[in-house]
Amino acid sequence: MRAMPPTTREEFNPPTLPPLARHDVHVFGERGLGPDGIVRGDTLAAEVPVALVFNGVSHAVMMATPQDIEDFALGFALSEGILDSASDCRGIDVQSIDAIAAGLPEGMPGIEVQLEVSTRSFERLKDRRRSLAGRTGCGVCGVESFAGLDLSPQRVPPRGWIERVDLPTVLRAFAAMPARQVLNAEAGAIHAAAWATVDGELTDLMEDVGRHNALDKLLGRLARAGRLGEPGFVLMSSRGSHELVRKCARLGIAAMATISAPTAMGVRMAELSGLRFWGLCRAPRGVLYADGLRNG
Repeated sequence: MRAMPPTTREEFNPPTLPPLARHDVHVFGERGLGPDGIVRGDTLAAEVPVALVFNGVSHAVMMATPQDIEDFALGFALSEGILDSASDCRGIDVQSIDAIAAGLPEGMPGIEVQLEVSTRSFERLKDRRRSLAGRTGCGVCGVESFAGLDLSPQRVPPRGWIERVDLPTVLRAFAAMPARQVLNAEAGAIHAAAWATVDGELTDLMEDVGRHNALDKLLGRLARAGRLGEPGFVLMSSRGSHELVRKCARLGIAAMATISAPTAMGVRMAELSGLRFWGLCRAPRGVLYADGLRNG
């Protein structure tokens, strides 16, 4: 996929919402403390509503860490099939919104992202919205039938280098992640999505309170730089669910590794997509759930 970086006015009007927040907490049960405990400052991960607006029409509100928002918006649009390529996005404008102006409780501001997209992409998005109109839920995002889940696998083209993504390579990349998980080191509770070369060199890492958001930020970063087609693989500091596999496969990512266990549907989606899938990657061990060599 040839990715053209969209323009953005964020560099002239940066959101002012920090990714971390300080909060006084009352700690009990710690060694050396009395029965009354102690009050001390703690660092928490920020979680704010991010409204994604396409050509003036609101599409979704996601809870996310207020950092790398333009990458998140583009990655979401690509991995959800709203855009075919980054060049379908003509511009991104990110604005922080005061809580009162957004109709939110005091102390809970939000972010609005305006994306200008191609006519083709917008028409497809409108058709998708019409197909969901009036549906009552089965409990899965307002979808009323199994077909509405749109679980059709996206086949990943064969990669001659795929067997180079072996356990030593995967573990080398995972070993480099903690030093770059700056937000998580401060607050905990923050996921990371990273990109590594087929030699296991970690080149990019994005953080967010949501694992899907972290992956979308990473995919958006790669798309903006025109790097989606380069050899390499995704690492996740989370379990391996089918949504993560599908997002990668949709954009031609041929391999993924997760630090925790996958779900059965995640493994099956990897098999059907032809994606190489490592899980439970905690040195010195790892499990290859799908080798990326066989058809599903």
